[in-house]
Amino acid sequence: MLQIDLWKRICIWLTVFVGLSLAVPNLFYTRVETHNDALQAIELGADEAVVADQLGQWPGVLPSSLVNLGLDLRGGAHLLAEVKVEDVYAARMKSLWPEMRNALRDERATVGAVRRQEGPADELRVRIAQPEAMETALAAVQTIAQPITTLSGVESNDIEFRAEGPVIIATLSEAEREASDERTVRQALEIIRRRIDEVGTREPTIQRQGADRILIQVPGIGSAQELKDIIGTTAQLTFQAVVSRTNDLNDRAGVGNEILPSTDEPGVFYILDENPVVTGEDLTDAQPSFDQNGQPAVSFRFGPSGARAFGQFTSENVGAPFAIVLDGEVVSAPRINEAILGGSGIITGNFGVEESTNLAVLLRAGALPAELTFLEERTIGPELGQDSIDAGRIACIIAFAGVLIFMVLSYGLFGVFANIALIINVGLIFGLLSLIGGTLTLPGIAGIVLTIGMAVDANVLIFERIREELKTAKGPARAIELGYEKALSAILDANITTFITAVILFVMGSGPVRGFSITLGLGILTSVFTAIFVTRLLVVMWFERRRPKTIEV
Repeated sequence: MLQIDLWKRICIWLTVFVGLSLAVPNLFYTRVETHNDALQAIELGADEAVVADQLGQWPGVLPSSLVNLGLDLRGGAHLLAEVKVEDVYAARMKSLWPEMRNALRDERATVGAVRRQEGPADELRVRIAQPEAMETALAAVQTIAQPITTLSGVESNDIEFRAEGPVIIATLSEAEREASDERTVRQALEIIRRRIDEVGTREPTIQRQGADRILIQVPGIGSAQELKDIIGTTAQLTFQAVVSRTNDLNDRAGVGNEILPSTDEPGVFYILDENPVVTGEDLTDAQPSFDQNGQPAVSFRFGPSGARAFGQFTSENVGAPFAIVLDGEVVSAPRINEAILGGSGIITGNFGVEESTNLAVLLRAGALPAELTFLEERTIGPELGQDSIDAGRIACIIAFAGVLIFMVLSYGLFGVFANIALIINVGLIFGLLSLIGGTLTLPGIAGIVLTIGMAVDANVLIFERIREELKTAKGPARAIELGYEKALSAILDANITTFITAVILFVMGSGPVRGFSITLGLGILTSVFTAIFVTRLLVVMWFERRRPKTIEV
């Protein structure tokens, strides 16, 4: 008997209503986007009265989720960056010197005086006064090495030591280099994501490519240079002891020291102990502020360990200067007048308001572990993105119109039912994209066009089955029922295989390929739903109302 239970009808129409309700905000994209920006500003502390006009652009009781437009539709910036993982090797060797010095200090009576020697950046060379005690020295420094816990580095240590005459040479082991490269790229990926999220951009694409490259695509940003300004600075903040200052860059800094320029005093250079007292990693907060003269500055606060180290250093060095170093330049070198025990301070320099705000963002997000080299950069203007949207819209309209006309000419009234379901189908796709926060790209629009054709294919199978059943002299109700039952297996088989393809494209692909796979996969789900449930419900409701003795499909 051709019938559908009441509870099933309610579920079908409720699903359609919810899906279309979620899709409606996309018809008023600009207004809803303005409303959402105002809500985000209020969450960040803006006065509600100031953004009241923007907030009123869209009723708060209605859904406000939007389909995010990809880089090719909205315009924006594209960067391909390479992480210079070698920088981390040099930093590890610098930080290893105090540990080696302390390890050898207990054996000084045997190994004699210990001095650091010049050498390659990825090596640490330490000379001992008593070469005949090399075995004792090597045994002492071996206690510094730690076992590697990664699968590829089982039974390996992170640091290898060897002797060349009276010199101990420390290097990172091969397994540790591989593990370090992996950690460095992952850390850079996360810090870039945090920095971009701090600025509040929508749906950026930040993903790893190859061993040491990162792809960054941010829709809606003005230029590639603007994006580089946000993420391209390492923002490595350190507090270092001052050895002396000089006007000659060629002065010898000495082993264990480094010479850095001053940003406030042109031509002045500071010789600093290269081992920092505290670093930006010890920061828990950084905010733009103003100094006592009303000039833009950045206030900061350390965590417990950083505050303790900073307090101890300032207590032991009252009257001595210390340097605040940002990205290899001394931004300030104040004198310690008294111990700073509160764990907070302020960075002053030649900042503008925008520069101090950006610096605070960078410090909060954390320092990049290594320098980035930008191999590729592109800026896609909003005009080009609008052209893509217009072209995609025209393609969808042409495909839609062609399918609608074909279905009406081929199947009459039943074709009208299929067309109604097709319109609902497209609405449900946009509703699902809005619900999951998906990103629509130009290939994604191609996926929607393909879905339109596939959605009709399911209805064609059903209607052709009904035609065959009508030829066997069965009644119209029985013919419709058998048509849906016998076409179901073919519809599911075709759509399941295509859905598997969409999942593979999503898992293995990236960027535009993923955009295509998302709309294709969602389109398959909505097509099956509308073909099996919505068109059937429309046919049943019509049949119950008309009770025809014969039907033509």
